Amino acid sequence: MHDRPGLIGRMWYDAAYWASWGGFTFGFSYRGTGRWNVPKRGPALVVANHQSMFDPMLVGLSCPRYLTFLARNTLFDVPLLGPLIRSLGSVPIDRGMAKDGIRAVLDRLSHGRAVLVFPEGERTFSGDLQPLKPGIALLVQRLNCPVVPVGIAGAFDAWNRHTTIPRPSPLFLPPGASTIGVSVGEPIPASRYKELGRDAMLADLHAEIARQVAKAEALRRR
Repeated sequence: MHDRPGLIGRMWYDAAYWASWGGFTFGFSYRGTGRWNVPKRGPALVVANHQSMFDPMLVGLSCPRYLTFLARNTLFDVPLLGPLIRSLGSVPIDRGMAKDGIRAVLDRLSHGRAVLVFPEGERTFSGDLQPLKPGIALLVQRLNCPVVPVGIAGAFDAWNRHTTIPRPSPLFLPPGASTIGVSVGEPIPASRYKELGRDAMLADLHAEIARQVAKAEALRRR
């Protein structure tokens, strides 16, 4: 459930959801697939590649339930952005999934929530999927819930860390480079990673996310 449960919190999340759906569908030709793969109830760890500041909203659009978002703690001090992400249930953590971040995720999961994590630790510099931070291995190996891999494509072209403003690709115009696709994969049972060493687990999870990125790339409007 939303990290701030209650009628007002749900109404605000729903309003943000539909505003984002309209903005990304008509402004960036957003297409998504696989939302049925997200468990409808109970704890779930959602892991995605990180191309853009748009990514939390894009994953939220592609999931049929309220998500708890993790955000770098310094973002909560940014005017307008800080109150916004806090109101949507974001949880402040240090970059890199340190112990405090792991505890925050496990706490939310213990309350049956779906939590979104970007295991690269920061937005990609090139658009490619980067190596996963070791902290995600510590987290995954302590889980007793499914891991849902998500791939995002096109968001790097739409608004990456090297650009100051987004570059839209409107639905009513010929498709440009910044059309967006999101693919949600089948949930991975926690038992799959219990006996794997850290490097093997990171490699396997990286491959699962990369598979969804490829599907998202193929889904984009051309």
